[in-house]
Amino acid sequence: MSTALRVEYKEEGGTAFVSPHGEIGYTEATAFRTYLKQAQDKRVPRLVVDLAGVAFMSTPGLATLVEALQTSKKTQTGLVLCGLQDRVRAVFEIARLHTVFKIVPDISAAREV
Repeated sequence: MSTALRVEYKEEGGTAFVSPHGEIGYTEATAFRTYLKQAQDKRVPRLVVDLAGVAFMSTPGLATLVEALQTSKKTQTGLVLCGLQDRVRAVFEIARLHTVFKIVPDISAAREV
């Protein structure tokens, strides 16, 4: 059974941090997209998406992140993903998306890139 997606947002030193908690399936992807779009609309120089609280991500969740990556390239915003759990990392690797996203181990590493 899926739990509701909870998303934390904060800005710190020119970086926006979006931290979803829960599963990102079909229904949650829409809410996730809204949070990412709101963060990108603020035109911060860098956006970090901390996925440490996400145990499962389906195709619509991946599509949402691909859309965010396309937007970040258009607006010249740095996009960094961090904290991927093994199951989520495996989905990125199967889709070969680990080669197009900047992915670092954790939030500390994300602050340094």
